[in-house]
Amino acid sequence: MSFYITCAIDYPNSRPHIGTAYEKIAADTIVRYKRLMGEDVFFLMGLDEHSQNVYKRAEEQGLEPITFTNQMEDVFRAAWTAVNVEFDDFIRTTQPLHRVAVKAMVDRTKAAGDLYEGVYKGFYCVSCEAYYGERDLVEGQCPVHETKPEFREEANVFFRLSAYQERLKSHYERHPEFVQPDYRRNELMSLLNEGLADISVSRASDGWGIPMPGHEGQSVYVWFDALTAYLAATGFPEETDRYKKFWPADMHLVGKDITRFHAIIWPAMLMSAGLPLPKTIFGHGWVLTGGGRMSKSMGNVMDPVATAERFGADALRYFLLREAPFGRDLEFDHERFVGRYNADLANDLGNLLQRTVGMAMKYQNGLLGGPGEGDVTGLSTAAQEEARTYCDAMDIYELQTGLKAIWSLVRAGNLAVDTHAPWELAKHPDKAGELDAVLSQLAALLHQIAILAYPFMPERSTAMAKALGQDQDPGMWRLDNLHDPSLAPRQVQETEPLFPRLDPEEVIGSNA
Repeated sequence: MSFYITCAIDYPNSRPHIGTAYEKIAADTIVRYKRLMGEDVFFLMGLDEHSQNVYKRAEEQGLEPITFTNQMEDVFRAAWTAVNVEFDDFIRTTQPLHRVAVKAMVDRTKAAGDLYEGVYKGFYCVSCEAYYGERDLVEGQCPVHETKPEFREEANVFFRLSAYQERLKSHYERHPEFVQPDYRRNELMSLLNEGLADISVSRASDGWGIPMPGHEGQSVYVWFDALTAYLAATGFPEETDRYKKFWPADMHLVGKDITRFHAIIWPAMLMSAGLPLPKTIFGHGWVLTGGGRMSKSMGNVMDPVATAERFGADALRYFLLREAPFGRDLEFDHERFVGRYNADLANDLGNLLQRTVGMAMKYQNGLLGGPGEGDVTGLSTAAQEEARTYCDAMDIYELQTGLKAIWSLVRAGNLAVDTHAPWELAKHPDKAGELDAVLSQLAALLHQIAILAYPFMPERSTAMAKALGQDQDPGMWRLDNLHDPSLAPRQVQETEPLFPRLDPEEVIGSNA
């Protein structure tokens, strides 16, 4: 079974921030879960380079745009490595294969009779790279960036978006899974019901961008250009093996501010071109700081690389995906971060691993007989129940619920330690069998937790497995044998603290 997932490709006009990283981390988590389920996954990321913001930034630095974006590619790739995000392909809209795909899309929409020349008059937000109708503005400002848009009037090529209003509404009704979460779908249905206007798909050329075929002095508008990247990465317009295997995409994961481009303009483009539509557009929430959106234009960004270097990439990943239901906004501040880190990661999970391994080393030289047939701790039953809850949640992208299911097992493990008191069993030679069963079942549980947590915390989960004597490549882990007793740990080894406790005063004080 195949699964194709994309993130929004990023404007490389400045460094990525934690808000940008949130989307990539979520996508990487979904990818790792799908692979645990045995699916063949294609994960695409990339850069949207033909932006006027990118052009201006390059000018400010005295660089040619391509030189600037070449440098920024390295910056973005390093950021995703720092937060343990692993993609399968990284597309840039300056690549020849992308230019070929964009020309094919222009040719197809033109052949369908959906392109025409006209004059655009309206408001344009440079930060969004988007046109807005007057009804879309909030007190005369861009609803996303809270800045006053420019009024522009220029001759452009237009796309007959209005011609696809009813077809889009019908698709929404027949495929309720097309836009998720449900409240995003409801927002976009309201836009469809209000009516769609035709949109400009070209702009006056500044020499940076893909020339609009047949229209000298015009470049393909950045959104028509960028959206086509999802197709270009499959080899389109050629029907390559990758195209046949992975198109249509299973999931476009994007921020809520650009769902209308992906869930209205993009499917209309595909309909016009006679191509299958993606299966799901998922619009996630924003990372807020101080109650406002974290964004480059707001000047309130936090660096994911510095945060990952200081606290660990997996701690950052855990916080972002645990703090709020996936799809909703979440607040990031260091007080919240330290509180959840110490409570969940250091005290709960880290302590369970440290206690279990420590007692197995102290009382049995790290050797375990295996969980056995009798579930004396009740942990095997709990693991099977919570694994079902976990899979049910992850299948519908409820990532926070998936983490909660894992932590139910973490708490169950700590309770089992307190209830069965291995330190007391060790005092009685006649209870050696019970002691081994308790420690073996705790170790088996921890191994299962490591596998379930792997999509969220790949580095620390691998460290957990190693402490439990499991050196298997995590890429070989599968959920269909999660409860196989033959795979349970048989020998553990001493390990460093999984998540060393943080000093709240030190962390919060240094970020005040």
